[in-house]
Amino acid sequence: MELPRFLFCDNTDFKDSIFILHMDYPRFIINLVDDEIEWLETLDRNDEEQLSIEVATLIEEASAFYDREMERYDA
Repeated sequence: MELPRFLFCDNTDFKDSIFILHMDYPRFIINLVDDEIEWLETLDRNDEEQLSIEVATLIEEASAFYDREMERYDA
């Protein structure tokens, strides 16, 4: 099965949160309200160093995905 790169996640217990799940490595959940990231992978030291460079790009891509999804809901 092919999985999408991002998934929009909703939970009524967290009404003020907007969660996006990144399905590619490294998997993570981001709350777009405060950009808090929960990593779902065990990262080794080398991964952490590389990810520190890529985090800004991953946040931008998650935000762009959310914006695109919201535009489609409005259509």
